[in-house]
Amino acid sequence: MFESSEHTVSIAWKNSDDAMPYETYPRAHSWRFDDGTPSIRASAAAGYHGDADALDPEQALVGALASCHMLTVLAIASKKRWVVLSYADEAVGTLAQDEEGRMAVTEVVLRPAIEFSGEHTPDAAALEKLHQSAHRNCFIANSVKTKVRIESPL
Repeated sequence: MFESSEHTVSIAWKNSDDAMPYETYPRAHSWRFDDGTPSIRASAAAGYHGDADALDPEQALVGALASCHMLTVLAIASKKRWVVLSYADEAVGTLAQDEEGRMAVTEVVLRPAIEFSGEHTPDAAALEKLHQSAHRNCFIANSVKTKVRIESPL
């Protein structure tokens, strides 16, 4: 049984002017975490007048989903005594209008490529089952209504 835990993030933003025109007010801000992790420079996406060199919330959501899926895959693989040599993913999130006409990250596609080693490696059916189990048990996937698809690498 898992224990509950809290995860604290402090967000800080400051205006650099006495005015706030939509096209030019600053979107840059910082994320600071409770555990001493280095701060992250964040902003709105470039298409929304943000800084393209900073992390935007949509990227963070896609990264959180991909990272959680990977960590869950690794945990399951370890328990099955499968040795993972490498894991790579080129995850893509789609920002679009949802059924209610609101902007949302409506889908995230994960494309994990996993390299295994050793005597005990999963076949295609076991790999599919591994991804299904990882998706069902991923904390972040269980927390969002975004559709998450997992595609096999080409």
